[in-house]
Amino acid sequence: MAAAVQANLSRPFETLILGSRRPVHPWRSARIRCSAAASPRRSYSITLLPGDGIGPEVVSVAKDVLSLVGSLQGIEFRFREVPVGGAALDSTGVPLPDETLAAAKESDAVLLGAIGGYKWDANEKHLKPETGLLQLRAGLGVFANLRPATVLPQLVDSSTLKKEVAEGVDIMVVRELTGGIYFGKPRGFGSNDRGEDIGFNTEVYSASEIDRIARVAFEVARKRHGKLCSVDKANVLEASMLWRKRVNGLASEFPDVELSHMYVDNAAMQLIRNPKQFDTIVTNNIFGDILSDEASMLTGSIGMLPSASIGDLGPGLFEPIHGSAPDIAGQDKANPLATVLSAAMLLRYGLGEEEGAKRIEAAVINTLNRGFRTGDIFSSGTTLVGCKQMGEEVLRSVEAGKQVAALH
Repeated sequence: MAAAVQANLSRPFETLILGSRRPVHPWRSARIRCSAAASPRRSYSITLLPGDGIGPEVVSVAKDVLSLVGSLQGIEFRFREVPVGGAALDSTGVPLPDETLAAAKESDAVLLGAIGGYKWDANEKHLKPETGLLQLRAGLGVFANLRPATVLPQLVDSSTLKKEVAEGVDIMVVRELTGGIYFGKPRGFGSNDRGEDIGFNTEVYSASEIDRIARVAFEVARKRHGKLCSVDKANVLEASMLWRKRVNGLASEFPDVELSHMYVDNAAMQLIRNPKQFDTIVTNNIFGDILSDEASMLTGSIGMLPSASIGDLGPGLFEPIHGSAPDIAGQDKANPLATVLSAAMLLRYGLGEEEGAKRIEAAVINTLNRGFRTGDIFSSGTTLVGCKQMGEEVLRSVEAGKQVAALH
């Protein structure tokens, strides 16, 4: 066992995801804490937002993993759990209570489970769980969403694509998170000159909004493999025309990054046809929402993929990219690994605790190496487990990693 765990530590998860051991957040260097492995015991406040559906189950697992890793790293976590989404609607009547937003803003980092469910589908827009998530992102000022899509060797057979297409895929989607059509105004309902009901939204971006997300993407690409593909619809949309103009204008500041452009419809096709051509993708809010979900399925399961949402200042928001999965909620069938890996991103990008992040990522790899799988990634020859047992196996792997470290 010790030799196996040591082999896993030789290529930590962030190398698989980012192609680099260096942090990818120079744009917010004033906010990110430097690693302090030799410093006295550190203490951090973490706001937990379990949310709806399987959210409470997977957040519970991630909390246990954070607590164990914290005890090994000399870190004290002060957890505060508050409602959001449907859970908040049921308890307070709004999807984002003032108390929840205040707690999130006052913390060092925020870990979210999932939001939404059939129960609230018929609610008016301002009373939908998803509105609470949009308000949370805007309230925290997190504008850059980092979504990795990496096909792990242990799970390549879980991909619906041919092995030769999926093997080796390692993509980072950098999605603009607080602008575009999801937030643009005017928006609403009305009627046209024929008296028909209409609904309308506005896709709008300012130069500064484009510049800041493009800079993040260039920096991410610089620390990966030096390739950045900007995805837009500049042959049709004026907002995309400005997007492409601004991205091109910044390219001279990053001569070591190869910049290309692709229309979103072609990008959707190329992600299936030849995903290994992509390294880092930058795109707007709605395109990023769609493409990152598509890219996630290259890996075989949306239940494996974490995300980080970062702003210039204040706490980051860390969450799995899967939904609330109400059909399996409360049945111990959820895959908690995306949330566990989101906790690793929280340590790295939110708190500057690199060694703690590595512990978690190595533990996830070791758990997969030992053959444990939830239903979404199960295959012949592996061991089917539920959410709770998968969490217990990750904790065992964290402990095993501690023992290996002690030997060396």
